[in-house]
Amino acid sequence: MALIDNGVYVKGVRTEDPTNLDETFEVMRSRGGMAWIGLYRPSEGEVRQVAEEFSLHPLAVEDALSGHQRSKLERYGDTLFVVLRPARYLDAEERVEFGELHLFVGPDFVVTIRHAESPNLGRVRRRLEDAPELLSMGPEAVLYAILDEVVDEYEPVIAGLENDIDEIEDQLFDEESSVSRRIYELSREVIDFQRASRPLVGMLEALLRGSDKYRVDVELQRNLRDVLDHALRVVERSAAFRTILENALTVESTLVAQRQNDEMRRMTEFNLAQNEELKKISGWAAIIFAPTLVGTVYGMNFENMPELGWEWGYPFSLLLMVGVAASLYGVFKHKRWL
Repeated sequence: MALIDNGVYVKGVRTEDPTNLDETFEVMRSRGGMAWIGLYRPSEGEVRQVAEEFSLHPLAVEDALSGHQRSKLERYGDTLFVVLRPARYLDAEERVEFGELHLFVGPDFVVTIRHAESPNLGRVRRRLEDAPELLSMGPEAVLYAILDEVVDEYEPVIAGLENDIDEIEDQLFDEESSVSRRIYELSREVIDFQRASRPLVGMLEALLRGSDKYRVDVELQRNLRDVLDHALRVVERSAAFRTILENALTVESTLVAQRQNDEMRRMTEFNLAQNEELKKISGWAAIIFAPTLVGTVYGMNFENMPELGWEWGYPFSLLLMVGVAASLYGVFKHKRWL
């Protein structure tokens, strides 16, 4: 059923619980009371039935039917159309879930169209029914209480985001490969949260500016200013979160670049060490090769080798091998291969 709760209030007291919309309209008119109709994901027909009864503006009705609206407050004659983007933090999934709430606030009626689990409008209704003096102030009191509930539900979201940011700050220097992706995802959540919460400041300021013109009770104005103060704190903290995450992303990029530079330096040092070893091996191989070559030549024992019958052939060959090896050693030492 789209009709979640439905009541008619006279002087702040709930007098009737109509079972359908037609009965609500009839009782409200006969008793001169205020109707508060709560709808949850209603059909187009149900929305148009309410719109026809209360003469709601077609543009506001189309916005309510299409959904996916930004937070805003618009006035059509003596009726306010309000779009709110409530939010809640899901601990198990560590993410923020956003909803959408449409309100039509007229001289003697309030229609709420909820498209998500939050805000808890049942809690708002019970709070107002327990305070008849506040509810007797009319539809503006209901609008205030709903705005107050939405802003209050932002507080756990702020706490959840703050905890996630603290975790990211701890992970930044742990070289976790997933931290960049988490920073990006969290940044998107903070941006979406800002889009949902920031317009509330302007909406509340507009309501306060029109308080005298529309004869809003002074006590209700004080309550709205209190909600405005809370909304400003939420907006300021979310702006601070965005700055922190931008800085965290910069730090992470710097750390990644530094780790890459360190890796390149280690690879370069390793290659240089390998090259030094290769030089040493090549140098000694050349030194050893020279006397081996001389000894190999003289070890062939051909008959027509004049050096074989030479009296100084053996000492000469030894001196030749030592001389060549010493010369190569000196050259390689000079070039710092050895």
